[in-house]
Amino acid sequence: MTNFLPALSLACCAALLATTAQAEDPKKMAGNKRLMDHSNKLLIAEADAIKVMDENIPASAWKITKGSQYVWVSQVEGGMKGTTCVIAARVMVLPLTTTLNVPLFRPRQTATAYDAAANSSTEACKTMARDKLKEATQAVASSIVKT
Repeated sequence: MTNFLPALSLACCAALLATTAQAEDPKKMAGNKRLMDHSNKLLIAEADAIKVMDENIPASAWKITKGSQYVWVSQVEGGMKGTTCVIAARVMVLPLTTTLNVPLFRPRQTATAYDAAANSSTEACKTMARDKLKEATQAVASSIVKT
């Protein structure tokens, strides 16, 4: 029984380190930018979501939300329900932890854009997803700087 406690402590530490190692480090981009995507891949690809955000965040916003301190995170969810397309796109500016450099869920800014379209197709739904992500990104950017 006396060997059980150290073994349990060691197992707990190993589990903690394993989960910490899997925490995603937001990729650094040119110009001290950090963007992440947690969207439904059937609606928008990660590269496309990052491109939409990158194109719609003005340079002046990066002066306030530096990539060394913050990450912009997108999340597009929804899809087709019969012939109706429902989309919700959220963009958040999250602080990064100083030690692990991972996002801390304490949003500085957040915006959600949503819409639904009856008699829609899958391609129209994907287009709506891009449009709503653009709208949410612009909303967050305009709350940080005048656009």
